[in-house]
Amino acid sequence: MLAGIHLADPELMARVTTGLQRVEELLQQELISEFPFVTEAASHLMQAGGKRFRPLFTLVAAGIGPDPDGDAVITAAAVVELIHLATLYHDDVMDEAELRRGATTANVRWSNSVAILTGDFLFAHASRLVADLGANAVRIIAETFAELVTGQTRETVGPLNGEDPIDHHLRVLDGKTASLIDTSGRYAGMFSGATDAQIAALRRFGRAVGVAFQISDDIIDIASTESGKTLGTDLREGVATLPVLYTRADPSADPRLRELVAGPITDDAELAEAMTLLRQSAGLERARKTLAQYADTASEALSELPACSSRDALGSLTRFVVERTF
Repeated sequence: MLAGIHLADPELMARVTTGLQRVEELLQQELISEFPFVTEAASHLMQAGGKRFRPLFTLVAAGIGPDPDGDAVITAAAVVELIHLATLYHDDVMDEAELRRGATTANVRWSNSVAILTGDFLFAHASRLVADLGANAVRIIAETFAELVTGQTRETVGPLNGEDPIDHHLRVLDGKTASLIDTSGRYAGMFSGATDAQIAALRRFGRAVGVAFQISDDIIDIASTESGKTLGTDLREGVATLPVLYTRADPSADPRLRELVAGPITDDAELAEAMTLLRQSAGLERARKTLAQYADTASEALSELPACSSRDALGSLTRFVVERTF
């Protein structure tokens, strides 16, 4: 299994493995600058690892079309990863993060200015690559970038007066995460020769599974029993995740729990108390139901695609997103 996707078919596994190698080589080429310091900064997160989920998703989804091995598919997979990496540099500045993938963030190692400029460098190289894919691909990535920025801005500004915090949270997840996975599926279909209907289904799948992944992260931060995993990070920082938002909106919720989740929890004993209460709460159950709804939407989109090993692999991703929360 790679990043939650079970590649049961040996031919699919071989194709995707070779494709990921080609993507990695292209990414390494794109990180090179005539100024060695820029190369070092741009390589920083690449060398720290990462699941390469978006290129993986692109390569698997490309199996829906008749030409999944074309150079354009590889280029598209590299483009979406470069965009993703660029956003991470910028996110770390905004969040004042100190660690990313177990490594010191660029903003801490060097400075905020270096991190921002490095993100811009990666955006520039993604733009150069996507130009080789045609005007339509350029337009799509520009629209996606606008969605990413809008999603981040929504999160930064918070709900506007009169806006439902739960709807706001889901729109943030849709913009910040799901939009680029949507584009990954769209590119996969476009450049592998899939039909318009198949491309539309891949987009719906990517959009739904992207939001589902983030909801599952919200749940795992509270409910996971995985050994060694640091839980309650969002609660400590006062980040309002979906189970917390449902709890805040529920007048029948435990008053003590609503008091605890009203803001950041810095006391260890109170954090443990909040975690215990949240695990038993209707808010967590509602979050699980919302996750299941997005997973159902993803499965419905897959049902419109032809039966093949790629569709099966994408189906395993849908199951993984739900099962990882238990």
